[in-house]
Amino acid sequence: MTPWIAAAGLLFAAWGAASERIASAWPADEARHRKVGVRTALLAIAAGATAGGIVSVSGLPAWATLVHLVLLVPLVLLTATDLEQRRLPHLALDPLILGAVAFVPFNPTITPFDALIGAVAAVAFLGVLGLIIRGGVALGDLYLIAPLGLLLGWPAIFYAIFVAALLAGFTSIVLLASRRVGMKSYIPFGPFLIAGAVITLLREPHLLGQVVALLR
Repeated sequence: MTPWIAAAGLLFAAWGAASERIASAWPADEARHRKVGVRTALLAIAAGATAGGIVSVSGLPAWATLVHLVLLVPLVLLTATDLEQRRLPHLALDPLILGAVAFVPFNPTITPFDALIGAVAAVAFLGVLGLIIRGGVALGDLYLIAPLGLLLGWPAIFYAIFVAALLAGFTSIVLLASRRVGMKSYIPFGPFLIAGAVITLLREPHLLGQVVALLR
């Protein structure tokens, strides 16, 4: 393990834990001030592993790898707030959207056309799905999928959505079987979209420039 991988992993593990603590108190109108627990540790581990994974497999120029890590910062916080308060605050969403838009012309692995098609198609797909399955897709999920579509492009964003749906379905079955939730309980989809995007980013070699690195 290189020092850069270790540094990224440790920094984001700390940010994962901090994000979970922030989400327990902010936004304040629905804050429950939950104590440190298993979720704190799990989010820290997930954030640290994701950041370390991005650095370890990336064949991108250092600046582009850094952009992915910077955009991971609001994604971790959004995961925490959606799990805790069932919301995706614009104070975290807006920087993610602006950052993803700004990165489009400079992304070494995704063309602007593929990025735009990925974002538009993903928003349209989830929007139609939300009309069919009332309550299954929130407005915040549409704001979230747009920058994820820009980052992953077409057609990788649909792999991310597929993975998210699988994870959400499996989690729902486990929670129902353990009687943690009921049939009418709302389970936030945002964290699953983010997990699907992360898995896709790490799984598809071209998204982080791994093919380019091998050719060098």
